Amino acid sequence: MTIKWVKSDPLVMGGEPFLYGTRLTVRQLLELRSAGYDASRLLREHPELRVVGIAQAYRYAAEHRPRYREFFARSGALKGPGLTADEAAILPEELRIPGIVSAA
Repeated sequence: MTIKWVKSDPLVMGGEPFLYGTRLTVRQLLELRSAGYDASRLLREHPELRVVGIAQAYRYAAEHRPRYREFFARSGALKGPGLTADEAAILPEELRIPGIVSAA
């Protein structure tokens, strides 16, 4: 079974895209990242999250940049700490996006 990590449903979370298996929206996750939350803190405080889900949310934001423009720096990278190299190493290659998913 393939999981669609970012879902959108007009009847759930006011139609805001959210992460599968959680009550966290992509926007909330980006707000936490901008506030300095790294992946280990996100996973500690939200045990329902998975690293691949976090990465998919960051990629979703990059693919929908106009909707999330306030979370992007002038360089095009997402603001705040991304996944470390070790955290990103477990992801499929297509999710290891420098400046978006990973820190560098």
